[in-house]
Amino acid sequence: MLAVLYDIHGNLVALEEVLGDAEAAGADAYLLGGDFASWSPWPRETIERLRGLPNTTWVRGNGERWLREAPLDRPEVMEALSERDSGLGTDEGWLYSLQSRFEEDGVLYVHGSPLSDVESFAPEPGEDDERMLDGVRDRTVVFGHSHQQFVRPGPNGTTLINPGSAGMPLDGDVRAAYALRGDDGEFEFRRVGYDVERAARAWEKVGGTFGTFAAQRLRRGSD
Repeated sequence: MLAVLYDIHGNLVALEEVLGDAEAAGADAYLLGGDFASWSPWPRETIERLRGLPNTTWVRGNGERWLREAPLDRPEVMEALSERDSGLGTDEGWLYSLQSRFEEDGVLYVHGSPLSDVESFAPEPGEDDERMLDGVRDRTVVFGHSHQQFVRPGPNGTTLINPGSAGMPLDGDVRAAYALRGDDGEFEFRRVGYDVERAARAWEKVGGTFGTFAAQRLRRGSD
């Protein structure tokens, strides 16, 4: 059974609960879909915990790409990221070098969409869906980035699945979100409670614009 984790954002408190739930459910392999730990309360601890998992496949998110490609078109993000080090040390280069997509058994795993790691499908169909598919058709596309757990049909015979965020949910539910893919190929959405306040306080200790913003997100389960 495959556990599919996206958008952990260095929330080690939530991650431990998610991994415990996944193990109890029978997970023996892990698809890690990006935005693991950069600029977070527990950057190295999160990466080391993920490295210790069996049978892992890693997909790069925009958080890993930004370690070497600063988002110059987003000055507000540049300002927030400049307030502190990523905390990842020599792992920065390795994380940046990860693959941006992975495909297996008719399922394509990307971070945001086949087109971009910073553009993601919304819970409701939109005019940009076909553009973001970038020619992909007749398969299941699993993605994250928006931190919202949902599944829906997409254009051109696709199925769009967002397993949600394991470390910073933004769909109104503060519980950590992830998905399991069974041996029959079916995806099951999961939600796991964790000590939200502990994680929020850790983000506040990070400080700066992003630390305060992240703490608010955790407590609300939304922007």
